[in-house]
Amino acid sequence: MNIMDFNVKKLAADAGTFLSRAVQFTEEKLGQAEKTELDAHLENLLSKAECTKLWTEKIMKQTEVLLQPNPNARIEEFVYEKLDRKAPSRMNNPELLGQYMIDAGNEFGPGTAYGNALIKCGETQKRIGTADRELIQTSAINFLTPLRNFIEGDYKTITKERKLLQNKRLDLDAAKTRLKKAKVAEARAASEQEVRITQSEFDRQAEITRLLLEGISSTHAHHLRCLNDFVEAQMTYYAQCYQYMLDLQKQLGSFPSTFLSNNNQSSTTPVQSVATPSVLASASASLPSVSNSVVTSGISELKSSSGSRKARVLYDYDAANSSELSLLADEVITVYSIPGMDSDWLMGERGNQKGKVPITYLELLN
Repeated sequence: MNIMDFNVKKLAADAGTFLSRAVQFTEEKLGQAEKTELDAHLENLLSKAECTKLWTEKIMKQTEVLLQPNPNARIEEFVYEKLDRKAPSRMNNPELLGQYMIDAGNEFGPGTAYGNALIKCGETQKRIGTADRELIQTSAINFLTPLRNFIEGDYKTITKERKLLQNKRLDLDAAKTRLKKAKVAEARAASEQEVRITQSEFDRQAEITRLLLEGISSTHAHHLRCLNDFVEAQMTYYAQCYQYMLDLQKQLGSFPSTFLSNNNQSSTTPVQSVATPSVLASASASLPSVSNSVVTSGISELKSSSGSRKARVLYDYDAANSSELSLLADEVITVYSIPGMDSDWLMGERGNQKGKVPITYLELLN
């Protein structure tokens, strides 16, 4: 019986608190009650958290689309994940194309020009399909999972504490409103006590929320490491695909001219079309080395002389300490070398500001 009385009293108290908050919220919307504003720092942290959540969701969803363009396959994977079951293994698009090519090549005859080429292309497509699986798996573990953990874990906690902060603020403002309306001394004393209690609870909840929100900077640092892992996975994948296709090109290019001829076409055309990409690749590969040698030469001359040069900043750079100079992309600064300086750095000057700047962020001007 006592437990039932307690539950009824608690229910009544909760209902009263809820009603009080609802009244306060409505009056604030109608401009009939004052509202305690959060400090600017906390508001900025809240805005940063919302921005992080918004863009994390967009990046995560679009990465999933990139890795798995088929929406039906994504839905299937989602369902199996929620059921904590492994999705059935199926061929991906490159593997399926590769299998079709191999089957067709065997049907036409491995000894024919077209059949042999189809088999070789099919084997390469299947290797690309395997690399594609590895990219998806690595990206899911090292990139998508951390992003999803933030959305479904850390941000949910922040949302919960933010809602509690909102409730504590409504309680505080409702107490302040009752204090203003109190006329009798006894009622005024009770209201003042209520304001002190609700103010203390509000301050405590604001501090808890602030500490959680300040962790967003750590989240950004963690997501940066995950982003590097994703870029490395993509780099590995595209490098593998390039190598596979290069090997295939060499295999197709090694066929005798009579073997390449097909459908009464001249044998010279296929040879040229195969050889052209390798020539272009060789030519384009030589360009960066020329450019780099010019840049390296200019830096070396600057370091060996006591003079200075103008340099254009290629990317933004935030100084790590007081000995370095922060940079903005596209600005022009004066750079020079001093004895004993690390080979990867120069001294930079902008007006009366100066400090060390990394060479890789600069383009020397004539």
